Amino acid sequence: MHDKGIVCLRLVVLALCAVAGVLATSAQADIRLPAIIGDNMVIQAGDRVRLWGWADPNEAIEVAISWRDFTWGVQADGEGKWEFQMVAPNVGGPYQIMLRGKNTVTIRNILCGQVWVCSGQSNMQWPVQRSMNAEQEIAAAKYPKIRLFTVERRVMETPQDDCKGQWVECSPETVGDFTAVGYFFGRELYKELKQPIGLIHTSWGGTPAEAWMSMRRLKENPNFAPIVTRYEQAVAVYPEALAKYKEDLAKWDEAAAKAKAEGQPAPGGRPNPPMGPGHYQSPAGLYNAMIAPLLSYTIAGAIWYQGESNAGRAYQYRTLFPSMIKCWWDDWRQGDFPFIFVQLANFMEVKDAPGDSAWAELREAQSMTLDMPNTGMAVAIDIGEAKDIHPKNKQDVGKRLALWALANTYSVDVDYSGPLYQSMEKNGNKIVLHFEHCDGGLIAKGGEPLKGFAVAGEDRKFVWADARIVDDTVVVSSEQVPEPMAVRYAWADNPVCNLFNKAGLPASPFRTDIWPGVTVNNK
Repeated sequence: MHDKGIVCLRLVVLALCAVAGVLATSAQADIRLPAIIGDNMVIQAGDRVRLWGWADPNEAIEVAISWRDFTWGVQADGEGKWEFQMVAPNVGGPYQIMLRGKNTVTIRNILCGQVWVCSGQSNMQWPVQRSMNAEQEIAAAKYPKIRLFTVERRVMETPQDDCKGQWVECSPETVGDFTAVGYFFGRELYKELKQPIGLIHTSWGGTPAEAWMSMRRLKENPNFAPIVTRYEQAVAVYPEALAKYKEDLAKWDEAAAKAKAEGQPAPGGRPNPPMGPGHYQSPAGLYNAMIAPLLSYTIAGAIWYQGESNAGRAYQYRTLFPSMIKCWWDDWRQGDFPFIFVQLANFMEVKDAPGDSAWAELREAQSMTLDMPNTGMAVAIDIGEAKDIHPKNKQDVGKRLALWALANTYSVDVDYSGPLYQSMEKNGNKIVLHFEHCDGGLIAKGGEPLKGFAVAGEDRKFVWADARIVDDTVVVSSEQVPEPMAVRYAWADNPVCNLFNKAGLPASPFRTDIWPGVTVNNK
C-alpha cells in the first residue's frame, strides 16, 4: 500500500476510534437505575420512598411522576451518584416515573402498596412448583397486583450497590420458581388488605445467619469473634485449598464420567469448594451481594425462614440472630420495621424418651428474639416432615406469617399466635404453667391427652408427664417426680405434641429451666 493510502487508513481508524470513544462516553453518561427500580415495581404506599442511580458527574436530572403535575430537579454528585426522595400515593396505580438528563428513562406500570422482603435459607428459597398442591396453586396464581422480584444469588466480599433481577407480575407463568412461603404470605396480605403487594425474594439454601449480616456488625461483637477468626484462617489458606479442591474435583469428574460410560451411578463424595472468597456460607458474603443493594428501597417489613444451618450453635444464635435483625434495621434507615420469622419445623426421627436437642435449643433462641420490638414468630412445629427438611406445606407457613403482619402491622383484628409460655408456679407435686395468646382457650388438638410435656426434679432427668388443661393453664405432674423443678414441652427434633389454642394455632416449644444445653459451648 502507498504511504498516502496508509495515512488515509490511519485517519479513518482514528476517526472511528474517536466516534467510538464519544459513544462510549455517552453510554457511560446515561442515567442508569439499579435493578430494584424498574417497570412493574411496587413502591411503599403513603411513605417516603427513594429513587437513586447513576449518571454523569454533576449531571442535572429532571424527575416527573404521573400522579403529580410537577417536575423536580436533582443533580448527580462528583461521582455520578444521585438520589431523590418523594412521598408515594396511599394506594393505587399504575403510574409512571420519567427521568430526563442526557437521556430519558421511563419506569412504567408502577403500583403503590405494601412491600416485603422475603429472606433466609432453603425453606424460604423453596419454590411454589415444589410445594403442596403445586399444580393447582400455580394455575390459580392470577394476581397482577402482586409483583415479584427475585435477587440473583451471588456472593461478594464487599457491599454492592446493585444486584440482578427484575419485577414481574404474579401469574401462572411467573410464580412457579418464586419463593412459596413469600408468595403465600403475600397472597394472604393481598386478599385481606386489598392493596398491591410487592415481594422481594432474596434467599439461599444452606446458609447461616452470619452470611446475611455485615462484617462490621460481626466484628463489633466479641461473641462473634470465632466466626470472624474461622473465616480469616480459611482465607489465609484459600489458594492452597482451592488448588486441592480443583485437583480432587477433576479426579471425581473423571470417575463420574467412567461410571456413566459403564452404566454405573456416579461415585459419592463429590468434593465441596473450600470456605473463602465467593463461598455462599462466608460471613457477610450474602449481605454484601443480596441485601446491601436493597437498603435504599423503602419496605413495609421482612419475613425470614432460616436457622437450620445454625442449629449446632443455638446458644450463639441467641445473640447472632438479634444482631442480624438490628443490622438490617440500622442499615435500612427505616427504624425498627416489622421482622417476622418462622420457628423451625419438626424434623428427623421421633424419639421415645425425653432428651436434649440442638434443634429445640435453636427454636428457643428464636423465641427469645420476640423480646425485640416489632418482631413476630410463626410456629411450624406441627407441619414439618420427619424425613424431609423441606416440608411441602408452605401454605400454612405463609398464612401464619401473614397473621402476625395483619394483626401487628396493619391492625386487623385476627388471632395471630399460638400459646406462648409465660410463667410457672409450683403447687405441691405439680407445676402450673401460664400462657399468653390462649385466644378462645387452650385445647389438645385431636383430643386428650395432652402430649409432649416432660418434667424433672433436682436430678435434671426428664420423664414424660401427665398434663391437663385447667382454664388457661396447663397442670403438669408425674408420679416419678414427687418434687418437680422444671417442665419442657415439645423439646425434641421432632416432638409429638398437641397443645393449641382454639384459633387453631400451635403452642411454641419451651422449657422452664435454664440448665446448660448441648450447644452451650459451640461457637
